Amino acid sequence: MAWWEAGEEVGVGTVVATFRSAPRPPGASMLVGPDGTAVGSVSGGCVEGAVYDLAQTVVESGAPVLERYGVSDDDAFAVGLTCGGILDVYVEKVSRTTFPELAEVAADLEAGRPVAVATVIEHPDPDRVGRRVLLRPDAPAGSSSGSSSGSSSGSSLGSPRADDAVRDDALGLLAAGTSGVLTYGPDGERRGEGMRVFVWAFAPKPRMLVFGAIDFAAAVARVGAFLGYHVTVCDARPVFATATRFPHADEVVVDWPHRYLRAEQQAGRIDGRTVVTVLTHDPKFDVPLLEVALRLPEVAYIGAMGSRRTHDDRMERLREAGVTETELARLRSPIGLDLGARTPEETAVSIAAEIIAGRWGGSGEPLARTEGRIHR
Repeated sequence: MAWWEAGEEVGVGTVVATFRSAPRPPGASMLVGPDGTAVGSVSGGCVEGAVYDLAQTVVESGAPVLERYGVSDDDAFAVGLTCGGILDVYVEKVSRTTFPELAEVAADLEAGRPVAVATVIEHPDPDRVGRRVLLRPDAPAGSSSGSSSGSSSGSSLGSPRADDAVRDDALGLLAAGTSGVLTYGPDGERRGEGMRVFVWAFAPKPRMLVFGAIDFAAAVARVGAFLGYHVTVCDARPVFATATRFPHADEVVVDWPHRYLRAEQQAGRIDGRTVVTVLTHDPKFDVPLLEVALRLPEVAYIGAMGSRRTHDDRMERLREAGVTETELARLRSPIGLDLGARTPEETAVSIAAEIIAGRWGGSGEPLARTEGRIHR
């Protein structure tokens, strides 16, 4: 941003697609500054030299380039990855002229607001390559801002049809916090080929809400942080809900769980990626909490800890409180997959495994007993 604000031109290489065991995911970037400084990485060292040279060439020419690096069975490329993976890197010149909305993206990131940058990285018409639009989940259709790294500019990828198609698909990626390439026909036809659009999704970390300041909660918070969640531990008892006891949590809140969850929902801080783990197994805490949680319009996961007896008693209390069978069906209880877990750490792994399976549609079965593709 310092280079951009000073009016400098920067070469930016971004991983847009990976195949096999490429070391960095889509969105990983390397910058080449006006003074020759390199910042960031696209492959952990394998192809940085080649991307560095290409970025300098792109800054001079102004024409973006999509380059593939790696080795396949049929083709040998100039630069290989020692891991055997393949990656596509899009290299462009970034400046106030080519990307005037960069300050908006930076402001969104600073404020924790989700935003996606959709860029045409391949198209039969060279003038369309480099066009981009910014997309936000709360913006009405047709209001996206945009720019072009070519000679033309405007809030469009080239046609209304392409804009509409990319907007719908890109917002889906943004909701999932995933960056990736979308393929269309030249005019945005969904079943066509010729136009590839990279969606760079900048979404805040998904939230993991851990209710109950017990030893199991500390293990769940540690695993949640490892998986990339923003972890909040909440308990009404100040003697137990302390930052010292939960060093891996992003925040520790002293409040009644149901009151805290309702306030977070009303403040708009609960979304479809949020996971809720109820570890109190105490009716005075978890029944009012689950009444709120099971009626949230969108959450990715709701799980509650307890024995079979505790589960049966909890379900009966929830029914008496007016929770419907449809709402109860959202509850994962007893929490976690059947791993035979005993310790808090093992239990945390079983909970994390259930969350992951729910996110990606996994069965929880050993892979050795399943057939077909491993990654859905």
